[in-house]
Amino acid sequence: MTGGEVFDFDDGDNPEPERQFPAGTSGQEAETQLSAGPSPVDLAEMALVEAELDQRWPETKIEPSLTRIATLMDLLGSPQQSYPAIHIAGTNGKTSVTRMIDALLTALHRRTGRIVSPHLQLATERISIDNAPITPARYVEIFRELQPYIEMIDKQSADAGGPKMSKFEVLTGMAFAAFAEAPVDVAVVETGLGGTWDATNVIDGQVAVITPIGLDHTDYLGPDLTSIAGEKAGIIKRAPDDLLVPRDTVAVIAEQEPEAMEVLLRRAVEVDAAVAREGAEFRVQARQIAVGGQQLELQGLGGVYDEIFLPLHGEHQARNAALALAAVEAFFGAGKDRQLDIDAVRAGFAGVASPGRMERMRSAPTIFIDAAHNPHGAKALAATLTSEFDFRKLVGVVAVLADKDAAGILEALEPVFDEIVVTTNGSPRALDVDSLANLAVQRFGDERVVTADTLPDALETAIALAEEAGDTGEMVSGAGVVVTGSVVTAGAARSLFGKNPA
Repeated sequence: MTGGEVFDFDDGDNPEPERQFPAGTSGQEAETQLSAGPSPVDLAEMALVEAELDQRWPETKIEPSLTRIATLMDLLGSPQQSYPAIHIAGTNGKTSVTRMIDALLTALHRRTGRIVSPHLQLATERISIDNAPITPARYVEIFRELQPYIEMIDKQSADAGGPKMSKFEVLTGMAFAAFAEAPVDVAVVETGLGGTWDATNVIDGQVAVITPIGLDHTDYLGPDLTSIAGEKAGIIKRAPDDLLVPRDTVAVIAEQEPEAMEVLLRRAVEVDAAVAREGAEFRVQARQIAVGGQQLELQGLGGVYDEIFLPLHGEHQARNAALALAAVEAFFGAGKDRQLDIDAVRAGFAGVASPGRMERMRSAPTIFIDAAHNPHGAKALAATLTSEFDFRKLVGVVAVLADKDAAGILEALEPVFDEIVVTTNGSPRALDVDSLANLAVQRFGDERVVTADTLPDALETAIALAEEAGDTGEMVSGAGVVVTGSVVTAGAARSLFGKNPA
């Protein structure tokens, strides 16, 4: 650690709220209820709410307007203005960076509200308070509280010839309301799609974080990196001029392609935002593979942070960590010779979890799931598998959504998979097995491609292939299976292995 003043930013304890139980409930009964998870009644009521929400526009469909979500916020008394926020946009790494920022803020004694999207298994994952998803019962309660206002806006929009509020708009409104009611000290908000017209962009983040930008959602965000970067850059805003305590907006930007970086920097200049760039103001100083993750030395805005253990795999996650650290430093005003407390930073990173991102499900054979859903993510996955593991045989299970670049994903994965089992993840948006198999054969060849009608069948097939005896008649040691191709695929696999939503 370099010299200089150290700040731990601790202004007191923020104890987690206790779950309330009926009078007469014993401690043992309460513990049993907590460990058992949500009740079937709560899950059933949540399923009804989800069925209602699924009648609305999906989050893959957007309109260039913030009118409906802004109107809802106005009706609710602008809850999103009652706490500061860190806003995260980009193409890849958003969720991991969001979770890292949340973990660091928690370690620095801040009560957090977190929005991520999409979810892996259960919609409650999208809204977290104190680093944990809200309960299904709370999810239902918030929706019912907001429902009259939502229906009022639906009618106003319909009368004007517009659509009802989208599902993502409703979920965003629910999150902002829940954060205000908690209340939280800071909101950590991941965009859904884009930035400028994303429903989350009714907040004014004092720190705007841009993760690596690639080609994705080109039908909505534009055909090239320049246009996509322009949409993402919309979360970088001029600081409000009516604040009692003036502040600057800080844009914390990951390494980008030159054309994307030019757009982001131009936006920062337009809105008078300070800028911190990966490779200039912050970076990964050193990285070493360790058991269960990696050991890092990070150059932050306030100096060097060493002996950082990150329980996640891959160089891309190390760079995500540097981005998250810089964002939290910027939030607290850290800079040259003004560092965060090193012990809190170490504790925050050590406690990070990013479900569905190179997450180990079991051993013998080793099974990982990864939510890579575009070529950029698939390349990062392939690089991690190559540099950090030494499987003698590796079998991929791949299911992709139809609106994604399946050919690009398969091309990135081909060098690391000995065989591939193509399947579907059960989503109505999934690419059908035959079409995916045809694309796979073009890159892997007939002899390396197997098909399965369902994800459970694909897993069973992949495990059998991984354990298959070689020419010597001996079992192949060091075999592995990786399930990937979509967030939906990773979530479905996680459920199959009995993992609870996180």
